[in-house]
Amino acid sequence: MKKKLLCLLGAAVMSFTAYGADVTTDVVVVGGGGAGLSAAIAAKEKGANVILLEKMLMLGGNTNYATAGINAANTDLQKKLGIEDSAELFYNDTMKGGKNKNNPELVKKLTVDSSNIINWLTERGADLSEVVFTGGQSAKRTHRPTGGQAVGPVIVDALANTAEKDGIDVRTESEVVGIIKTGNKITGVEVKHKGETYKINAKAVVMATGGFGANAAMVAEYSPALKGFGSTNSPAITGEGIKMVNSVGGALVDMTEIQTHPTVVHNNTTMITEAVRGEGAILVNREGKRFISELETRDVVSKAELDQTGKSAFLIFDQSVRENLGAINGYVRRKLAVEGATLEELAQKVGIDGKTLVKTMETYNGYVKAGADKDFGKTVLPRELAKAPYYAIEVSPAVHHTMGGVRINTEAQVLTADGKVIPGLYAAGEITGGVHGANRIGGNAVTDITVYGKTAGENAADFAKNSK
Repeated sequence: MKKKLLCLLGAAVMSFTAYGADVTTDVVVVGGGGAGLSAAIAAKEKGANVILLEKMLMLGGNTNYATAGINAANTDLQKKLGIEDSAELFYNDTMKGGKNKNNPELVKKLTVDSSNIINWLTERGADLSEVVFTGGQSAKRTHRPTGGQAVGPVIVDALANTAEKDGIDVRTESEVVGIIKTGNKITGVEVKHKGETYKINAKAVVMATGGFGANAAMVAEYSPALKGFGSTNSPAITGEGIKMVNSVGGALVDMTEIQTHPTVVHNNTTMITEAVRGEGAILVNREGKRFISELETRDVVSKAELDQTGKSAFLIFDQSVRENLGAINGYVRRKLAVEGATLEELAQKVGIDGKTLVKTMETYNGYVKAGADKDFGKTVLPRELAKAPYYAIEVSPAVHHTMGGVRINTEAQVLTADGKVIPGLYAAGEITGGVHGANRIGGNAVTDITVYGKTAGENAADFAKNSK
């Protein structure tokens, strides 16, 4: 992936000399993550001339950090594997996970279009050949690459490769500092590149700049309880796109809804993929006891962790989990995981009560055999944890996703406070609000950025084509 991205960046760098001059195009996409790449490709493939702007040196944004997978229902892979699922069940899980604060129409489109987006991504080179459980799902619907590789880099690589093949004008190190509005229409953006500012005149603008999870001051402004929390976000995710859209009349929704991820390395910002728990890992406290169903939604697990001694917990798994999830090899190489030949040795190394941990594991493995978790009602029990060596990672919550943002409709058009469309302005991905409600289910972000990114790009292209 890195080689492909660097090649793409090299092609962009060669044309930097022309960046100081004003330019005109059909569609300009702001943000080079999964949403922006999807939008740019969709617009280009509908016949529009497209410029894609990314403020960082490399493409990918927060999508590079996505690990577990992409949720989709009623897909060809599910059918092949005999997995019973439906868009309606996916919808119900998403609304429940979001505490029914989600915009129902946005969620309906997300879930109905999810199977098609898997095909669309696969056709453009993304490996999404496995399907597993993750938290908040009532069916196996989290699609991921072979061997449990992190999904984000795989998708970014596929989309970056497609953008290059499609001949999209990709401009990195290009920060948008303003949206241009003429009358009631959006007509372009102002761009800063290496100290110089120029204009891109466009018939349609797609904002895909992400949320504000890396802006500690903005997080604390909307949720004071999260002041001082770490963040799993890319340093680029600072919320200026939200502010720019708001400045031209775009309404904001759900801004106080900020999600923490429960399995982030303690006193670190490295996120441990939810797929580790999906493969069967358990969470224990310093006393060596489980305290929650590990596949509860992220907000519930995060709160439960903060209630434990030391405001953290230990993610415990065995060699069989490692063998089923390639991402774990990276955690071990980076010394994020502590290894023990026995549970007693592991407990001693990390400061857990060893006798209690052994008893906890015996009880849990009994529940796996019986097919029922009598303590916490976990419904997905993939495997016994009985194959040495054993591993532990100390984890605690960190700011992970901002559910609030720009108000859009199902066409990805930006709306004003009174529900009117701002002509020529579209938005997709974490910059938007309304899809996830009060809590995002793991795996839904990648669905969101690609479904609505594609929608925004296609509709922006159509708008540009019909504009005079």
